[in-house]
Amino acid sequence: MSTRDMSNWRQQRSWPHWVGRAALVWAVAYAGFGLAYALSGTPLLHLGGDAEGLAWAVVAVGGLAALVSGAVVRYGMRPALRVLLLSVCALTGVMAFSLLMDVITLMAGQGVDSWASTANKALAAVGAVLLAATARSDRLAAVSTGTTAPNPSAAPRSVQLMAWAGTLAFLPYVAMKTYWASGGTFAGVTGEEMLAVSERNGASGIFLTLESWGLDPTALLALLGVFLLWGLVRPWGQVFPRWTPFLRGRRVPRGLPLAPALLGAATLAPYGVVGIGYLALVTAGAVTMGRGDFPSEGDALLVGWTGITAFAVYGVALAVAARSYWLRTRTVRLPSLQEALQDQRQVLQPLLEAGLPADQSDGGPGKVPAGVFAERSTNRLPAPDSVLASLQSEARAPHGMP
Repeated sequence: MSTRDMSNWRQQRSWPHWVGRAALVWAVAYAGFGLAYALSGTPLLHLGGDAEGLAWAVVAVGGLAALVSGAVVRYGMRPALRVLLLSVCALTGVMAFSLLMDVITLMAGQGVDSWASTANKALAAVGAVLLAATARSDRLAAVSTGTTAPNPSAAPRSVQLMAWAGTLAFLPYVAMKTYWASGGTFAGVTGEEMLAVSERNGASGIFLTLESWGLDPTALLALLGVFLLWGLVRPWGQVFPRWTPFLRGRRVPRGLPLAPALLGAATLAPYGVVGIGYLALVTAGAVTMGRGDFPSEGDALLVGWTGITAFAVYGVALAVAARSYWLRTRTVRLPSLQEALQDQRQVLQPLLEAGLPADQSDGGPGKVPAGVFAERSTNRLPAPDSVLASLQSEARAPHGMP
């Protein structure tokens, strides 16, 4: 296989060339998934409403996605098709809402309310990613292969202040959960009572064991979320630091922190903001709230403010940090050798016209016209490869947030 054939083969394997077909396959599968639940009458979304109607909504979203993705595969990207893709992507994002909550529940060793609902959210999340990637595939496929990742850089000061806000917002939540795990009493509920609630909700043996050791699993997940947040704003989130064995010095795959960050921001930010609005209405006496497992509504409201505030502030901070990371890790185009030579020719032209030789190997004092820069150490003009290396080094320089 020739070098040109190998290059074409690799280009065809890159994801912008196959993501449209993948989105089409997903759309057909998602529509079939909704149709199966609609015909069987099985509740698909755990909302307590019209289960069959919600299943038909999934069929509609999947069918629309199939039509738009098929048109893109058949006719190529068009401005109208891009708008339709992004619109369907937003609809699938709504379908995937609260997927992170199900993931956290499973990681904490508890069961989800509905496996069908969780499966629907997971499929919708996959579809949202495929549709968004398809909407950008034509632009990314046209990017020159001469690109490189920028040098690691920290986020702007304003973004790091948001990271601090997200971190501090979790402190009351972690303290509350840890205090319960250690046997303390908060909001009228003892640690033993909270443990009994966890057992009643189907907590796993690992969850209960950690609780018995004074470690609340949800508090540990909150600390993991803070670690992700700071990885998005610090340089060690782009290149593995020295304290990571076997990986130090290697570049972090861009999607590794972005995937959970985008999922977390899309779930926690709206969940927290809407929750704060609801708690504000309860506090004002406009609506009532059930007390749940707490002695009074006031105790339930106190716990609600502690948790929802943490989710809201952290979700917004995660969204800001993810956007900063996205911008700071975008690949930059490297100048080609031809462009470097063209730039060098523009620099050398005044010197050549003034009579300065292109290479003065004897190292003697060259005659440099007034107002023209030359290195005094060698009086040599830079070679093309050095100009290219300099331009490429400038291209790799970190770019700040707009």
